[in-house]
Amino acid sequence: MSNIEGKNKIIRHARFEDGQLVLSSKNKNMEYLDNKSDDGKNLDYLFVLKALQEIPFGVGKKLLIDFLQGNRMNKSIVNNKLYLKKNFGSMVYEKDELTAMINNLIQNDMIELNSVNANKRWKMLELSVKGKKELEDPILYRRKLAFNFRETETEITDEDRSLFEEFSVFLSRFNDEQKKAIISDKAHVLCIAGAGSGKTAVLTKKVEFLVKHRSIDPEKILAITFTRKARREMMTRLSEGGLLDSVMVETFNSFCEKILRQHNYLIYDKPVRVISYKDRAMMVNNALSKIHMDMSKAVDVYFSDAQMKGKTEEQLANIFRNDCFFIRDYFKFKNKKIAESSFETSSLKHEKSVKMVIAVCNYIEAYMRRYGLRDFADQLIDTIAFFKKHKDLIPRFDHILIDEYQDVNSTQIQLVDFLSPENIFCVGDPRQSIYGWRGSDIRYILNFEEKYPDCEIITLRKNYRSTGHIVDLINNSIKNMRLADLQSSIEGKKDINLLKFTSEDEEFEFVIQKIIESDLPRNEIFILARTNRQLNELSQLMKAQGVEHVVRSDEIKKSVTSRKNDITLATIHAIKGMEAEMVFVIGCNGINFPCKGSEHPVIEMVKVEEYDKEEEERRLFYVAMSRAKNSLYLTYSGNKPTYFISNTMKKMIEEKEVKVQPKEKAEISIDQSKDMITRLKDWRRKLSKEHNVPAYVIMHDRTLIDITQKIPRESAELEEIHGFGPEKIMKYGEEILKIVNA
Repeated sequence: MSNIEGKNKIIRHARFEDGQLVLSSKNKNMEYLDNKSDDGKNLDYLFVLKALQEIPFGVGKKLLIDFLQGNRMNKSIVNNKLYLKKNFGSMVYEKDELTAMINNLIQNDMIELNSVNANKRWKMLELSVKGKKELEDPILYRRKLAFNFRETETEITDEDRSLFEEFSVFLSRFNDEQKKAIISDKAHVLCIAGAGSGKTAVLTKKVEFLVKHRSIDPEKILAITFTRKARREMMTRLSEGGLLDSVMVETFNSFCEKILRQHNYLIYDKPVRVISYKDRAMMVNNALSKIHMDMSKAVDVYFSDAQMKGKTEEQLANIFRNDCFFIRDYFKFKNKKIAESSFETSSLKHEKSVKMVIAVCNYIEAYMRRYGLRDFADQLIDTIAFFKKHKDLIPRFDHILIDEYQDVNSTQIQLVDFLSPENIFCVGDPRQSIYGWRGSDIRYILNFEEKYPDCEIITLRKNYRSTGHIVDLINNSIKNMRLADLQSSIEGKKDINLLKFTSEDEEFEFVIQKIIESDLPRNEIFILARTNRQLNELSQLMKAQGVEHVVRSDEIKKSVTSRKNDITLATIHAIKGMEAEMVFVIGCNGINFPCKGSEHPVIEMVKVEEYDKEEEERRLFYVAMSRAKNSLYLTYSGNKPTYFISNTMKKMIEEKEVKVQPKEKAEISIDQSKDMITRLKDWRRKLSKEHNVPAYVIMHDRTLIDITQKIPRESAELEEIHGFGPEKIMKYGEEILKIVNA
């Protein structure tokens, strides 16, 4: 028996009183779903932690779920008399709901997954240190969108309609909510703009309205966005309205850089310039040399074998360098010194990585100060320091408009506060907040009304990008965040597919063949992946089959061919703000969504408390799907898709298993493989003696092994080998091919 009895099911809920977790009971007829949210303060997840605390041994997911549901059919529950425990049968949730709740707690490091008897496949759930702290002082629920934000429907008044009529020619192509955002005369406006709702068009039209119909001096208007691409788009639109030369359109970084250049000698005691890529590489190499390491050794210490897979030495070096600068900037923004205590390490390898990165960061900081260099973090921090010291030199703007407001961090907000405009117009979407890991703080958009009590919040809900079928699906994917649904303005045939493959090779082969068969322009096809590894491996396969494409990842943005309008492959973070007719989201399984591993080890170890990691991963999946205009393919290999695809969503998608015959790979015998590795090592040993360097500097063992597994027959195929960048191909490609083809 569970705690569900008869027709009137009793619902037990958690709340926290005087430091104690207590239960309340409600009748099923009293709107169960509303009660579950408890005005957004849902603490039911604490029962999961309580159960783990109460059960005297490690448990699997199935046993934990049965315990929470009160299932006496489970033999372990009966044999260990777990039904006598206080929290047995404490939760009336479906299995999928409980699974999602447990996964959320795992993703937020409150439950640990530990192997049993060194068997990596058997995982037991145990309460972590962070989970124990959560029971004492619950904070996780406060990070959820449903707790922090209530999206309200925009009211269109008779006065609004009268103004719409007055400016009918100017506003002709906009819907009522967009019109209201454009002409609102409120000093503080937040425009919640859902995916594909025309936010950039509204923001630029707002600028045009202020100048042409409110006679605002264009030089007193500042429009700020985050990326150079968004800035260029905004400038293009303003140029169409004849305003480009007078309105200031900047990224946060370009705005600060102009201030610093203008007042250099009031800020620094010497000329200071922005660091280049060459500067970055040189500083990291010098820093490693100081601690008696080179890049090859640093990569071995920093990355696991799984993280190295599918990446060249050049790519791994880039990731390591970028992570070092990221960590330096992250702590500068937090105004905190980099210390080992700020990281969560779980192994000796992690500890070594953290110590190495801290040493590199400290060297970078000292070098940049000594030689007059600055990067993006310095631009912001130095500008704010200048404003504090020279308040009379702060530029004054009547209107500041900020795009992508969900992505702001505390330092950027501090900058805006110093500028102190009379009018501020912010555009953003909490659904698309996906940068918490790098310091963006969603609380600024969620608490806008708290900061500006007199503000007007306008919601743009009409989606002009995707068919109704896709819009319904993405709405459902973030249902638990309790945001207003988007409304589609496009009818179209249903073309949403959830496809299962027996292997990743088959999955990739299907995507390639589907693209080859498609009549769409190539720049109207996106392939989106959660990790760079997937992109790299798929890119190699596409190159081998002559499929032209562009790669946009966290580290690189390059064309694989010289032609334009190729297919884009991209990570989801790199594609935000873009759209295409056909979108493939690959790797839609539980390993990638939410992402279990990280390609940035030290970033994953930073203690971050400001956001719910699992919820941000769900938003990332939402962003990926919302790029599609007409056709959406969600593909995965393995037993089942990500739990981000709920049962309701599955009913909205055509789900099927697909069999694809991957391209055959050349095979050699074990003896031939051993012979080849011997010849490769002999060749490497000879070179290392000639150049008086360690053998691994010439080529890693992993690279040699990969050669024997992939057996490259021509130069193009060498690009698929781990550790083979253009430089190595140029140096050693011909010799390697001779050995392989001997």
